[in-house]
Amino acid sequence: MKPLIYILGLIYTASGCAKLLGLGFELEAFARWGYPIYFMYFIGVCEVLGGLALIINILRHLAALGLSLLMCGALITHAINSEWVMLLVATIILVLTSWLTATLWKTVFKGAEKPEI
Repeated sequence: MKPLIYILGLIYTASGCAKLLGLGFELEAFARWGYPIYFMYFIGVCEVLGGLALIINILRHLAALGLSLLMCGALITHAINSEWVMLLVATIILVLTSWLTATLWKTVFKGAEKPEI
Protein backbone atom coordinates (compact mmCIF):
# COMPACT_ATOMS: atom_id res chain seq x y z
CA MET A 1 0.00 0.00 0.00
CA LYS A 2 2.95 2.37 0.51
CA PRO A 3 3.63 2.76 -3.23
CA LEU A 4 -0.01 3.73 -3.82
CA ILE A 5 0.12 6.29 -1.01
CA TYR A 6 3.26 7.89 -2.40
CA ILE A 7 2.00 7.85 -6.00
CA LEU A 8 -1.30 9.47 -5.04
CA GLY A 9 0.52 11.93 -2.80
CA LEU A 10 2.74 12.97 -5.69
CA ILE A 11 -0.19 13.23 -8.11
CA TYR A 12 -2.14 15.50 -5.78
CA THR A 13 0.90 17.58 -4.83
CA ALA A 14 1.93 18.07 -8.46
CA SER A 15 -1.62 18.93 -9.52
CA GLY A 16 -1.95 21.41 -6.69
CA CYS A 17 1.40 23.02 -7.49
CA ALA A 18 0.31 23.52 -11.10
CA LYS A 19 -2.73 25.42 -9.83
CA LEU A 20 -0.78 27.45 -7.28
CA LEU A 21 1.80 28.41 -9.91
CA GLY A 22 -1.03 29.56 -12.17
CA LEU A 23 0.15 27.47 -15.11
CA GLY A 24 -1.55 28.36 -18.37
CA PHE A 25 -3.44 25.12 -18.83
CA GLU A 26 -4.92 25.41 -15.33
CA LEU A 27 -5.93 29.05 -15.86
CA GLU A 28 -7.55 28.10 -19.19
CA ALA A 29 -9.38 25.13 -17.67
CA PHE A 30 -10.86 27.06 -14.75
CA ALA A 31 -11.92 29.88 -17.10
CA ARG A 32 -13.50 27.35 -19.49
CA TRP A 33 -15.42 25.80 -16.58
CA GLY A 34 -16.59 29.22 -15.40
CA TYR A 35 -14.87 28.97 -12.01
CA PRO A 36 -13.28 32.06 -10.42
CA ILE A 37 -9.51 32.24 -10.14
CA TYR A 38 -9.58 32.17 -6.33
CA PHE A 39 -11.28 28.76 -6.53
CA MET A 40 -8.34 27.42 -8.53
CA TYR A 41 -5.96 28.56 -5.79
CA PHE A 42 -8.19 27.10 -3.07
CA ILE A 43 -8.26 23.73 -4.82
CA GLY A 44 -4.49 23.95 -5.31
CA VAL A 45 -3.92 24.50 -1.59
CA CYS A 46 -6.22 21.59 -0.74
CA GLU A 47 -4.40 19.29 -3.17
CA VAL A 48 -0.92 20.25 -1.98
CA LEU A 49 -1.79 19.94 1.72
CA GLY A 50 -3.65 16.68 1.13
CA GLY A 51 -0.89 15.21 -1.02
CA LEU A 52 1.79 16.12 1.49
CA ALA A 53 -0.33 14.75 4.35
CA LEU A 54 -0.53 11.42 2.52
CA ILE A 55 3.21 11.32 1.94
CA ILE A 56 4.38 12.31 5.42
CA ASN A 57 1.50 10.62 7.28
CA ILE A 58 0.00 13.63 9.04
CA LEU A 59 -3.68 12.82 9.54
CA ARG A 60 -3.42 10.59 6.48
CA HIS A 61 -6.93 9.14 6.93
CA LEU A 62 -8.49 12.62 6.98
CA ALA A 63 -6.42 13.74 3.99
CA ALA A 64 -7.52 10.70 1.99
CA LEU A 65 -11.17 11.41 2.81
CA GLY A 66 -10.86 15.08 1.86
CA LEU A 67 -9.10 14.26 -1.39
CA SER A 68 -11.80 11.71 -2.25
CA LEU A 69 -14.45 14.40 -1.79
CA LEU A 70 -12.38 16.81 -3.87
CA MET A 71 -12.22 14.25 -6.68
CA CYS A 72 -16.03 13.95 -6.66
CA GLY A 73 -16.11 17.62 -7.64
CA ALA A 74 -13.55 16.98 -10.36
CA LEU A 75 -15.70 14.15 -11.77
CA ILE A 76 -18.76 16.38 -11.88
CA THR A 77 -16.81 19.19 -13.56
CA HIS A 78 -15.35 16.91 -16.24
CA ALA A 79 -18.73 15.23 -16.87
CA ILE A 80 -20.60 18.55 -17.20
CA ASN A 81 -17.97 19.79 -19.65
CA SER A 82 -17.87 16.53 -21.67
CA GLU A 83 -14.15 16.03 -21.00
CA TRP A 84 -14.27 12.25 -21.31
CA VAL A 85 -10.55 11.47 -21.15
CA MET A 86 -10.09 13.64 -18.06
CA LEU A 87 -13.24 12.08 -16.60
CA LEU A 88 -11.66 8.65 -17.00
CA VAL A 89 -8.40 9.81 -15.38
CA ALA A 90 -10.27 11.47 -12.51
CA THR A 91 -12.38 8.34 -12.02
CA ILE A 92 -9.30 6.13 -11.71
CA ILE A 93 -7.74 8.54 -9.20
CA LEU A 94 -11.01 8.70 -7.24
CA VAL A 95 -11.33 4.90 -7.12
CA LEU A 96 -7.76 4.52 -5.85
CA THR A 97 -8.13 7.33 -3.33
CA SER A 98 -11.47 5.96 -2.12
CA TRP A 99 -9.99 2.50 -1.66
CA LEU A 100 -7.13 4.03 0.33
CA THR A 101 -9.64 6.03 2.40
CA ALA A 102 -11.69 2.93 3.22
CA THR A 103 -8.59 0.98 4.17
CA LEU A 104 -7.28 3.72 6.45
CA TRP A 105 -10.64 4.42 8.11
CA LYS A 106 -11.29 0.73 8.71
CA THR A 107 -8.57 0.75 11.34
CA VAL A 108 -9.94 3.96 12.91
CA PHE A 109 -13.45 2.51 13.31
CA LYS A 110 -12.18 -0.81 14.64
CA GLY A 111 -9.97 0.96 17.16
CA ALA A 112 -7.02 -0.98 15.85
CA GLU A 113 -3.49 0.30 15.60
CA LYS A 114 -2.39 2.04 12.43
CA PRO A 115 -1.84 -0.35 9.53
CA GLU A 116 1.73 -1.02 8.44
CA ILE A 117 1.92 1.50 5.62
